[in-house]
Amino acid sequence: MKRTFFISIGIFSLSFFISNSYSASRPFYPLDISNNGKKFLNNSLFIQIFKEERVLELYTKNEKGLFSLVKSYPICNFSGGLGPKTRQGDLKSPEGFYRITRSQLKPDSKYYRAFNLGFPNEYDQAHGYTGSYLMVHGGCRSIGCYAMTDRYINEIYRYVENALHNGQYEIQVNIYPFKMTSANMNRHRNSRYYTFWQQLQPAYEYFTKTNQLPVINIQQGQYLVNKFPNHQLSPAIAGERLQYALTQME
Repeated sequence: MKRTFFISIGIFSLSFFISNSYSASRPFYPLDISNNGKKFLNNSLFIQIFKEERVLELYTKNEKGLFSLVKSYPICNFSGGLGPKTRQGDLKSPEGFYRITRSQLKPDSKYYRAFNLGFPNEYDQAHGYTGSYLMVHGGCRSIGCYAMTDRYINEIYRYVENALHNGQYEIQVNIYPFKMTSANMNRHRNSRYYTFWQQLQPAYEYFTKTNQLPVINIQQGQYLVNKFPNHQLSPAIAGERLQYALTQME
């Protein structure tokens, strides 16, 4: 009875971590739009946005478990310049780490197609930032959103929609002010947003070096990249404890 109880707790703990980690993803089959919509790929989807470069990058996971670039799309418009969105009406487009789920899809958007970025996220809420309905959409007009041409949002939306309707629970979207190389960080070192950008840079560097998603957590109003709050186990430790529980059962 005790062994069954501890094993159940171990399985629950691991499941809880997987479902609550910011970068948790599940297998899915996004539509391969290069093959007339007839082929499905067993990959995971990931999106990066860079303001200064005005580009949205779409990635899928390959057979080795690494992300590779599918296509880069020019951003037609965004507003407010560099820096995070902090309040309703400031017309700024957000920066930070966001997630898309099925409930955030907007196939009937007045800007053709759209998906909601989920602003404000937990970090934004901790800082009292306000705003709503921050999207990636078509129409090429922006008052705080990332606007694409209708042609490009149609293509991006099909990837996102098919991912979420075929097994991927959520899609991570990392939004940066610019490609966060050391040279670019140095170029912007006098910005009033520099301290905030220092929190984003480790995620950019990790993905660039490994082609794997960083784990994003938030504690005391700060982004943690591949670090875990005191109350949360890392995947490795959670796995070890579950394996130990299973061993004790045998």
